[in-house]
This record gives sequence, structure tokens and C-alpha cells, in this order.
Amino acid sequence: MKVLSRLVPAIGVGMLAMTALAAPAFASTGASAGDRGNAGAVFVQTDNTAGNAVAAYHRAAGGTLTLAGTYPTGGLGGILNGSVVDHLASQGSLTYDNEHGLLFAVNAGSDTVSVFRVSGDRLELRQVIWSGGAFPVSVTVHGNHAYVLDALGGGSLYGYRIADGHLTPIPGSSRRLGLDPNATPQFTNTPGQVAFTPDGSRILVTTKANGNDVDVFAVRHDGRLSRSPVVNSEPNAVPFAISFDRAGHVLIAEAGPNALATFDLSGGVLTQLAIADTGQMATCWVAPAGRYFYASNAGSGSVSGYTVGGAGQLTALGNTKTDAGTVDASAAGGFLYVQAGAAGIVDEFAVGAGGALTSLGSVTVAGAAGGEGIIAL
Repeated sequence: MKVLSRLVPAIGVGMLAMTALAAPAFASTGASAGDRGNAGAVFVQTDNTAGNAVAAYHRAAGGTLTLAGTYPTGGLGGILNGSVVDHLASQGSLTYDNEHGLLFAVNAGSDTVSVFRVSGDRLELRQVIWSGGAFPVSVTVHGNHAYVLDALGGGSLYGYRIADGHLTPIPGSSRRLGLDPNATPQFTNTPGQVAFTPDGSRILVTTKANGNDVDVFAVRHDGRLSRSPVVNSEPNAVPFAISFDRAGHVLIAEAGPNALATFDLSGGVLTQLAIADTGQMATCWVAPAGRYFYASNAGSGSVSGYTVGGAGQLTALGNTKTDAGTVDASAAGGFLYVQAGAAGIVDEFAVGAGGALTSLGSVTVAGAAGGEGIIAL
């Protein structure tokens, strides 16, 4: 793979306006306290431009979902020009911080990030804070640090420290990606995801069609990033979403060839190990479910399953139909939950032996057509 380096100047940023919130959320009753138990929860972001919200679902022991509450984020959803079923065109717009028990939601239409405290299938809004740029689409967390990816204006990153259930900006953490801010359509020419590596030593950013690169920043001890990234060029790949297997291999969903690819990462350099075509359309997202990985195909209404071998080789498990406009997905407890953006539906699947998916039904999330962001716990 061709590897380039470029210097990315930092953004000069003034004081941030932070608002700590403790207002009660609107909760619509679905599952009673006696029914909820400890099975789990699924949180789904609506990205509604009239008022963003997170719908909270109780996850029953059998994997089915029941609405437990709807929680306004205190911000607005956003829509990228040209998008249809994927208005943020990103992965990681809703992110769970297991260490601190926090849920982060981007408000692309108001350039903010909301911080919720998670308690079972209940949420408490703690803070709404500026994202450090324009149109936030993805959040990543490791230890006491979080980074937000802002998609417009050429793309940028902004970092925070996490303490006492709040985000505090890291001085000097802004990094511009230097993408073409005028490239169209927006939904394929804005960055797709920011992700910490499992050990927290690097941050990866996908640029999609605006460069066809995966930028890799080194993370310093104080949480700031290297001044410039290693730029890993993937011509025509349209790198979109990122995941990692248990061996530390990088998995990238590539919308150009409609494929899932695996990479070794060493010193910021990505070396491709394997690539597998899904045979589907608009392969953009990838979600882990134990030892299995599922790539979402927005244009085909399906997910494609894979296992990753010890040397990064990919073995296909077949395709499973979903509702229309397959976007983000998340797994927990042996179940996979897939967002279908055409009508704002979440499809429920049991993950069986060999990674086979069995449909359990679906729920419709009010006001979530075109929305993205899902977390299963």
C-alpha cells in the first residue's frame, strides 16, 4: 500500500461554551420496572433535525426489544447533502464509554455532543458541549480521553478529557484533516469515522471518497495527537467504517469495491492482509458480534457475515436480508441489532452457531428515518 505523510495544522480554538444539564428526560413507558430485569439495553439515535433524541429499549433475555424511554439530546440532528438513508454517513455517532458508564451522542445540526449517564435502560442527560468544529459525526473513547470527528469544513478532530461524567476540552488537541471542503456530494466526501486502536496508542480516521485515505495519528500521554498523521492511501476504496478483531487486526468497510478488508497496523502504517467482496451494494459499516463481523449494505438491504483468521484472512458466512436502507449495527448478549435507515427500523437477530442470523422481529423508532447511531449493551 502506498503511504504518504502530510503536515496537518492545528485549529486555533477559543473558549468553549459548556452546559451541564440535569433536566429530566421525557420517558415513554413500554417495559415496566418489573419486566426490565438485567437482560440489557439498546440505544438508538434518531438524528431528527427537529430535535435529536436517543430511544432507549429494554433488551429481553430472548433478544427482543421494548421501548423504555425517549431522551432528547438537547441538540439537533443533521443531514448531509445527497444522503438518503444515512444522513450522517458515518459510524460511531452514538458511542458508549464502558469505563465511565457514559453514552455520547453527536448533534450534527447544532455542532454539539451530548453526554448521558447510563443506568440500565435509563439515561440522564449530563452535558451538552461544542464539538470543536462543524457537523460532528463520530466519537471514540479510550481511558479518560474522547475524540470527536467533525465532518464539514475539510474535517477536523477535537479532544476531551473525561471526568465526573463530563467532557473537558484538551488544549491544543484540534487537528485539521485538510480535505476538500467543496467536494460533492457531501455524504461520500466527508470523513466517516474516528476510532482509537484497542491499546489507545493510535487514532484512525477514514476520509471516504475525499482522499480515499485512512489517516493514523499517534496519541501522546497527555491525550493530544501527533501534529500530522500517517496517510495510508487506498485508491478508489472509499474507506468508510472501522473495527478491530481480538488479535488487533484492523477491519475496514470499503464502499468503493463493496468489500470488507483486513489490515495489519504497525507504526501508523496499514498493510492489507485480505479483502472480500460482499457482492452487495453500498457496503459501508462493520460491526463485531463476538468472533463474527457483519458488514452493512445500504443499497441491498442486507448484512454480510465474516470470520477473521489468525493471519487476517476472511471467511464469508453469507448474506442476510434486513429492512431497507441497512446502516449502523451493534451486538450484545448473542444478538445483533441492525438499523434500517429507510424507515427508521431496528431489526433484531439472534447470532447462532457459525454466525448464522435468525430474525427475531423489528421495532420502528419514531422520527428516526435516515438516522444513524446504535449501541447494544
